[in-house]
Amino acid sequence: MKKAVWFFETVLLVILSIPLAIMPLRVSMKAGEMLGLLLFYLWGSRRKIALDNLNKAVLTGRVVIPDPTEKIIKDNFKHLGMSFIEIIKIYYGFGKKILGAVDIEGIENFHAALSKGKGILFITGHCGNWELMALLTSARIQDIAVVARPMNNPHINYLIANVRKKYGNSVIHKKGALKPIIQTLRNNGCIGILMDQAVLAEEGYVIDFLGRGAWTTKIPALIARKTDAAVLPVFIHRTDRGHTVKVNPEVELSKNNDREAAVIEDTKRFSEYIERYIQEHPSEWLWIHRRWKRVSS
Repeated sequence: MKKAVWFFETVLLVILSIPLAIMPLRVSMKAGEMLGLLLFYLWGSRRKIALDNLNKAVLTGRVVIPDPTEKIIKDNFKHLGMSFIEIIKIYYGFGKKILGAVDIEGIENFHAALSKGKGILFITGHCGNWELMALLTSARIQDIAVVARPMNNPHINYLIANVRKKYGNSVIHKKGALKPIIQTLRNNGCIGILMDQAVLAEEGYVIDFLGRGAWTTKIPALIARKTDAAVLPVFIHRTDRGHTVKVNPEVELSKNNDREAAVIEDTKRFSEYIERYIQEHPSEWLWIHRRWKRVSS
């Protein structure tokens, strides 16, 4: 039964996505906005989570927004819809204009880190169109391996993996990821890790995030200390032209002699870059995620 459902989901996705892929870019992006608005009104559970998350961030004073929270979240859903359209067009081979409208800032930081020969650990979050950033990084900077969970549907997972491979992306599945990550870094390769999702207690620490405690992965800090890889925060945001990818300078690791305290300090420092992004681009972070779960308010 499950195999039949997976097959039906894949066929349905292909049938619905092809028209969006072949539309002119301006038309398809408008369709993406409308899709996002539709989700805003219909996906009540996630809309509620997003509004609650943003309202609490505003109350702590860590996020200052120019518009009412409902408008920010509505724009957030529009952004997600447009991001979906952009990825669909790229996956079907109609993404040349999208990729060409991405500016890159701080490329000198990448070259400086690569020259050390210890590999690069890109840290980021569910900010902007993060999938576009991963594809763009491989297409215009250097091949990158991304740490991610495989999708539940193996057919869709296969299709996505093939497109990523075409652009120079490879995926390291989270389960058993440590060995291939270390091997890639020792070969002076690049690894990308999204570090803004809630993790289990054994995987991280509770640190302050937008004024509230949140379980945050310690894996990037542990890997950086074990391999001496350069840690570069990298993010993407929308602009009038298209998008801008910003590669930040290498993050200096804590010099605390207490190993666990140092890892906690590093984790906080890495996470602060994501917090800063949210403060600058509040409508482009994944507010629908239950980031603060398993932590008492």
